[in-house]
Amino acid sequence: MRTTLSELAPLPAPPASVAAGPTHPPGDLAVWFFILAELLVFAVFFAAYAFARAHDVALFNAMQEQLDRPGGALNTVLLITASWCVARAVQAVCEQNHAALGARWLAGGIACGGGFLIVKCIEYADKFAAGINLSTNTFWMFYLSLTFFHFMHVILGMVILAVLWAQTRRGIYTPGHANGLESGAAYWHMVDLVWIVLFPLVYVMR
Repeated sequence: MRTTLSELAPLPAPPASVAAGPTHPPGDLAVWFFILAELLVFAVFFAAYAFARAHDVALFNAMQEQLDRPGGALNTVLLITASWCVARAVQAVCEQNHAALGARWLAGGIACGGGFLIVKCIEYADKFAAGINLSTNTFWMFYLSLTFFHFMHVILGMVILAVLWAQTRRGIYTPGHANGLESGAAYWHMVDLVWIVLFPLVYVMR
């Protein structure tokens, strides 16, 4: 017996979560291009560091012994915690529609970022007091350049988080209308990611 197409049962519709899934990263696409450009700059920095280290391993190993590894490890924990707080802030606003909770999580992220800056400033002060500067040797030139470049990105990230905190408290962001919050969170996660690579590369690897 021949079955016509009209007799066939219609196929079930795809789940709404699949049909309406996002077609691009959260946040502003222009911010993602900026993030990729920043990551490329850091990648060039890291490659130059690795090249210089390969040509004078003994010097780099000796200078690494003078670094504050516990301080660097603490800063790693602080930045990872800050990223976790920022992620929870986005979740609170975009999934729970809870702006007040989101603002509190952002405040936690700002506090952790501030802790990172304090620890880093103490480390810089110790090195400068010992007479270390960009011209001391190749290792310290790379160390100061890399970490200070990242330091400035942390400051910019904290400024962005402060703006997001103020706007979230005012209820600017809501589910479906949180492009600015997601963009700022993406930038902060980039800052965290760079440090996760920078810390073992400069402080630990031998």
